Amino acid sequence: MDALNRNNHFLGAKLRNLRKEHRITLEDLSARCAEVDPQRAPSTSYLSMIESGRRSPSAEVLAVIARVFQRQASWFLDHNTEFSPVTSERAAGGAARIPFDPGFLFSKNILQAAIPELLSQTGTTGRQFAHLLIRSHQETSRNEYPDLERMAEQVGNRKFPLSVDDLMDMCRQHGLEIRWFEHKPVIARDKDAEVRSVLRSFYEPPSTIYLNKVLESDPARLKFDLASLLGHKVLHGGDGLRSAHASGGEFGESPDSGSPIHAGIEASDVLLAWRDFECSFFAGALLCPKIPFRRFLTREQHRVEAGHKVELTPAVMMRRMTKVSSYPYWHFFDATSSGHFRAVYRGNGIPLPWGNMTQAKDPCPNWAVFRMTEKKQNTSSSQLSVIRENDQWQLYCCHTLHTKDMAGVPHVLSVGVDLAAALSSNDARAADIVNSIGERCLEEGGEAMLNRAETDALRAVARILSIGWIEDALTQPARVICQRSSRCPRKGRCNTTASRRVRDIAEIKREILDQLQAASD
Repeated sequence: MDALNRNNHFLGAKLRNLRKEHRITLEDLSARCAEVDPQRAPSTSYLSMIESGRRSPSAEVLAVIARVFQRQASWFLDHNTEFSPVTSERAAGGAARIPFDPGFLFSKNILQAAIPELLSQTGTTGRQFAHLLIRSHQETSRNEYPDLERMAEQVGNRKFPLSVDDLMDMCRQHGLEIRWFEHKPVIARDKDAEVRSVLRSFYEPPSTIYLNKVLESDPARLKFDLASLLGHKVLHGGDGLRSAHASGGEFGESPDSGSPIHAGIEASDVLLAWRDFECSFFAGALLCPKIPFRRFLTREQHRVEAGHKVELTPAVMMRRMTKVSSYPYWHFFDATSSGHFRAVYRGNGIPLPWGNMTQAKDPCPNWAVFRMTEKKQNTSSSQLSVIRENDQWQLYCCHTLHTKDMAGVPHVLSVGVDLAAALSSNDARAADIVNSIGERCLEEGGEAMLNRAETDALRAVARILSIGWIEDALTQPARVICQRSSRCPRKGRCNTTASRRVRDIAEIKREILDQLQAASD
């Protein structure tokens, strides 16, 4: 104990910096310590006193804290004071920003005239464009909507989990009447195809919720619909200006529905899309209040499949974990078929293989969200992926689930994290590790197993973040993914179908100059 006291001058500062770097609150750290050793776990107030230097932890307590951060206890006693966060704050969102120059071409009047023309020529509906705006807003703000969180907590009192009966009672407390109806699936449009679609629920002003009886056999979806429709009453007074809940083709809250193409974008498109988003966010915050749900995820190691224990759909689990996690670098995809996204969130800046409004002709089959398209229902996989972007390798890990919506339409849901930031936070040589994985994958034809040092570094990160599917992915080879298969860095490209190599004009100019130079010589 004397040796510990003589070497703990900077212990509190190092603990605080390490905790902040991993974005773990004092409450979360205390709870994590309790999972390691309930008897010796320090309280929140005691941890605060350790960080401020007013208390010195015992060797036993320090050992518990060190285990949470996957470090040796001696690291905290190191006299090296040059420990500071190594991860710089990154721009939010996945799309690169563009300069609005020259300014006269980006005036409000010009944009108001050009955007409807752009939508009409590209076959983009007003609702699709509105969803794109909302997605960009989410990514730029890192999904921070404290007023919606606060209102959901006031309504639900942070109770977790909520039962169907709990939600029914809340609806009645807010003056809502619940009526049931029976309606079988119908055929609706989905892009250029026809698919089965089912109307699950809708709101009729001033205070009536209509629920399809098929929801009785699916409490997870029933809970989400009730929470979302309750949100409409709480947030908007139940005026009825929101979409119905539907599964399947292009109607209801689908981003593919909305005004006809020739009409461009209308105010109602933006209003309905934004209200749908607000009600959906409210539902997630009501069903999964931030602090108790974060602790649930930690206990369950962020296993999406743990949602069945608390009657939550995989989509709600994935969407909400990207918000409540103390680690900010997440992405989420919901795709109905190869090239058709229904939902996207990129808080970690991962590039899209293409947009969510049209289908690409050259998909990369190594993205998990597309590779899983043909799998059986309820199958899942975890995958490490490297992608070359701006002449640098990026490393991601995702967990992907193949499922079906209530209309029987296949969906692939995928949630993932950027691992470079977590590696840097853990004082690992992140750039060297990521580059090593990327180059070896390229050398070995597009995929490769990690070596021992890389595996150990990522396993430590997985345990700090308490994300079990990162460790699952370590048993499989990492894969090279790309945004366009025609520009894939793999030898022979990634697509199984032959495609002509894309060439740019600069390459052709160089070729001509080389030929002319050779002729003159």
